[in-house]
Amino acid sequence: MAMRGLAIALLMAVGASGCTASRDFHGYVPDQALPTDVKPSVDTRSTVLARLGTPSTTSVFDDNLWVYMSSTRELLAFYYPKVVQREIVAIQFDDQDVVSDVLVYDVTAGRTISYNSRVTPTRGRELGILEQLFGTLGRLPQQLPGQEQRRQPGE
Repeated sequence: MAMRGLAIALLMAVGASGCTASRDFHGYVPDQALPTDVKPSVDTRSTVLARLGTPSTTSVFDDNLWVYMSSTRELLAFYYPKVVQREIVAIQFDDQDVVSDVLVYDVTAGRTISYNSRVTPTRGRELGILEQLFGTLGRLPQQLPGQEQRRQPGE
């Protein structure tokens, strides 16, 4: 009877462990200094690089914007991962490489983008399944595979 109770307790423990969420950390993880500690008009590009390290990304069109991104996702069993924490810090530099602005965004600042599911039509005729299957029946090649065409002398 004790073995049966132990087996049931073990099965319940294994079942409950499958319901705990696992956390994944992505992006910039600060070691000692936080990106929000950067002071406008005080810090320069070199002090930010020394304090925070290489940014997660820079602006495509302007090299004067550095972005540090980090997010935490939770995964529960077979569900899609859910972002529980996100922080994006954008540091703007002026022409003298001095920090001009520090912008902080979190998970509530994001927007959900709805994608359009319509398909762009293509020109031409659309073939049905029967046309695709039987469309080549009358177009057999003159030479069957495996047969070599013999050349006449003098050609």
